[in-house]
Amino acid sequence: MTLLSVRELVTEFSTDEGTVRAVDGVSFDLPTGGTLGIVGESGCGKSVTALSIMGLLPQPNGRIASGEVVYEGENLAMASEVRRQAIRGAEVSMIFQEPMTALNPVHTIGRQLTEVVALHTNQSAAEQISTATDMLARVGIPEPAIRMTEYPHQLSGGMRQRVVIAIALICQPNLVIADEPTTALDVTIQAQILELIRTLQNDTGMAMIMITHDLGVIAETCEQVVVMYAGQVVEQGTVFDIFDSPKHPYTRGLLASIPTLDNQPKAPLEIIPGMVPSLHELPKACRFANRCTFAEARCEIEAPPIEVLSSSHQVRCLKWAQL
Repeated sequence: MTLLSVRELVTEFSTDEGTVRAVDGVSFDLPTGGTLGIVGESGCGKSVTALSIMGLLPQPNGRIASGEVVYEGENLAMASEVRRQAIRGAEVSMIFQEPMTALNPVHTIGRQLTEVVALHTNQSAAEQISTATDMLARVGIPEPAIRMTEYPHQLSGGMRQRVVIAIALICQPNLVIADEPTTALDVTIQAQILELIRTLQNDTGMAMIMITHDLGVIAETCEQVVVMYAGQVVEQGTVFDIFDSPKHPYTRGLLASIPTLDNQPKAPLEIIPGMVPSLHELPKACRFANRCTFAEARCEIEAPPIEVLSSSHQVRCLKWAQL
């Protein structure tokens, strides 16, 4: 059963230099209890896609220009802000990238947890405190009753991220969007946080969208993968489709840039030359053409359509069959 269906989503921002399109025709489906990864470089539109789903686009400059975000049969793109607020936190939650900006520095951890419970349940004050304390324990925070009285600056980076996860999960949502939840953490803490997220997902049956630039995280946690570049989906499929049989040159470049045990000692990793184009100067045809080693003349003038390769695998490339 499909929990979330994003259809031809277009998100635009008004700037001093004109309107820019940060997300351009993004489509994907997420089944109940499933895990989908969105991967790409910074500036590819991953986080804007998440904010569009959550209804948290910066106002008044950001807006969903067209498309649908259908959650359990309801198009959230057309929903009122009151309805979005009722869903946000209770049914759809988000784990933000940087916990020090996600948490309020002048409120205790307990205050920030119980506020979410108070907004979405009818629990008494004592029940709210009990629920919040139990949730802190569940995400692996020692002495949760003491942590309830502390402020974000008194916790380590890993502990703060666990608090952010606790806030996102405290109302047992159906869907959690994790926006690069391990980026600011060291490798050991990253592994602990990913294991925690996997465990909580297995325990609760929630669906998850994992947004990251790290394909290693995608391989560990996801069943489906969406590869984004310059606001568009350039390839999507199961994790096996993407890792075993990548069809888009960008996907291949991302995979080739990952260190492996097969790399020769001191051999340089492959890189993708150039940078993601500015939103003000997006190419009219293939947006990856100026960085693609396989590009030919028609790639500069002909916009590639989405090609359906199988029931699970799609690619946006004019030359995928020749690669």
